[in-house]
Amino acid sequence: MELWKLSAFEVVSLLREKKVSPVEVVQAAIDRVEEVDTKINALPIRCFDRALEKAKKLDISEESKNPISLLGLPIAVKDYNDLKGVRTTFGSPIYRNYIPDRSDATVNRLEINGANPIGKSNVPEWAGGHTFNTVHGITRNPFNLGRTAGGSSGGSAAALASGQVWLATGNDLGGSLRTPAAFNNIVGLRPSIGVVPRGQRLQPFDTLWVEGPMGRSVKDVALMLDAGKGFSIEDPLSFDSSYKSVLSKLDTSRIPTRVAFSEDLGIVPVSQEIRSITKKAVFSIQDLGIDVTDALPDFKGVLEAFRTLRGILLASMMNDLVKEHESDILPDIIRNVEVGHNTTSHDIIKAEITRKKISHSMVEFFKDNDFLICPTTSVSPFLVDEPFVKEIDGVKCQTYIDWFAITFALTMTSCPVISLPCGFTDEGLPVGIQIVGKPKREDELLAFSKLVEDVFNISKFVPVKNIPTS
Repeated sequence: MELWKLSAFEVVSLLREKKVSPVEVVQAAIDRVEEVDTKINALPIRCFDRALEKAKKLDISEESKNPISLLGLPIAVKDYNDLKGVRTTFGSPIYRNYIPDRSDATVNRLEINGANPIGKSNVPEWAGGHTFNTVHGITRNPFNLGRTAGGSSGGSAAALASGQVWLATGNDLGGSLRTPAAFNNIVGLRPSIGVVPRGQRLQPFDTLWVEGPMGRSVKDVALMLDAGKGFSIEDPLSFDSSYKSVLSKLDTSRIPTRVAFSEDLGIVPVSQEIRSITKKAVFSIQDLGIDVTDALPDFKGVLEAFRTLRGILLASMMNDLVKEHESDILPDIIRNVEVGHNTTSHDIIKAEITRKKISHSMVEFFKDNDFLICPTTSVSPFLVDEPFVKEIDGVKCQTYIDWFAITFALTMTSCPVISLPCGFTDEGLPVGIQIVGKPKREDELLAFSKLVEDVFNISKFVPVKNIPTS
């Protein structure tokens, strides 16, 4: 039995039934990493001995008393998250040798519930939509090694798509979880703020950055969300959900009456190929008896407001670091911090008013529509030697983050958003859709996404069994 080909849910079931041991599962992951990651570079920081030691000590009979335990399932931890005793570099030479003495709130919750990290997944230096840095190099897309895995959770997404792990942590400010999910044909959930606790590196009252689960299917993501959600004293916005298990509710959902689809949210450029593929996929769900409309909330001013608030967040997070190590930080990151410093009170007020308007617009939208759907990305995975996308469908991008504006527009809604595989380009590159649900109703969003996933039948193409040679 080749364990790496199975889903996270299937492997956890085997562990619970004692048909495989935690050590066997960890070794299967290690073997797969060593087989394929020299081509992909998804997991540059590895802690195999730590994982094997933990697996040897795990008592499945005792652990099984916890219904949401992952029972020793190996996972990847994004290199923006602290894992006790293992390097956290943030993709920066400044932190090349930094080793935290404890896991952060996100990772700690997963470890308490039976996750067993085997390595840290690669990231861009501090932030970005393309995973490369001077410490660990470029992460490549398992579907085409000449293309990007996306970012900033590119290492996590590529590790999942290539079968190195069954689950991985991700985080999402403007699309850092959703973009790589789409580029690698896997599933990524941006939960509502507070559903998954965050570590103390982040501003405690920030409402843009969230931590979220990544997996090869909706069911696997639900499994990980159950193990990772909940209150932590480290995160004042975190809370215990009203539902105990998302996984248990996946197959009890009603079919929604009406959903809305937009090719571009009315505000962003999108390539013609992405428009065609996503539109064809979404309209196929009409066979379920769902009415697909073109209703749309008012996204006017949202992109400018996000850029303002993102600049303030990065400046507040990185101000002291930039002062001390400016020469060792990417110029793009420096410019983002400067945006925060140069923001006026008028800019902040305008951004918050815009955020209020989009929130109210979403409330009105959900009175007549159950979900909003749009493409996850405006483009397909681009060449690895291009730092970012400069033009989309004839429209020039003004900044290095504009090409993923279709994800950061939805960040501003404060709603949970999932990226779900929906098809492939003519070059065989993955394409995804975003589905937006009502705030704090991840259970409803995941249940509907499971219905859609079954219609699309695209998730079966991961893990990629034969990684290209070049």
